[in-house]
Amino acid sequence: MSRNKRTELIRKSLDLFYRNGFHATGMDLVAKETGVSKTSIYKHFRTKEDLILAVLRLRDEDFRNRLIRRMEDLSDTAEGQLMALFDALEEWFQQAGFQGCMFIKASAEFQQKEHPINVQAMEHKRLLLEHFTALAEAAGFENPRDLACQILVLKEGAIVLAAMSHSCDPASDARKAAQVLLRNHPKTIAN
Repeated sequence: MSRNKRTELIRKSLDLFYRNGFHATGMDLVAKETGVSKTSIYKHFRTKEDLILAVLRLRDEDFRNRLIRRMEDLSDTAEGQLMALFDALEEWFQQAGFQGCMFIKASAEFQQKEHPINVQAMEHKRLLLEHFTALAEAAGFENPRDLACQILVLKEGAIVLAAMSHSCDPASDARKAAQVLLRNHPKTIAN
């Protein structure tokens, strides 16, 4: 299988897993929907879990790049980008086919802390936390990691509620909470 066909298989599998869930999507369905035989799939991915890990890596890269780029498009300041996060989320929630966070789903289906899929899902959240921490630090907030953790909790809560309620309102609600949070969070004093 060429590199392009492998990438296409991962991309098509991502759509299947996102739509149907990980356990509910069998390899027979993956083969049928992607047009790649199970034999070919297993030549490149020893197990279904290996394919899921490849899917999560692709989703992480695509999602973080798109989210960060959108935050930067919406604001040219670090503090503004922290707020723009919630505008970007609202845009995502409005997209046809929005069904929540693939990483939250992966963690829910593979709950053991040391399971590679759970670890990969948490790595996505860690990388987002790292980015939010850098933005909070650049904006001059004290304890930037603490603030970033709180922003991450608002983001994750908004995603879960948007998926459950089939509404975009949680993005706006989280944005209002983030405004209060940023307004009341102390900033460092420049010398």
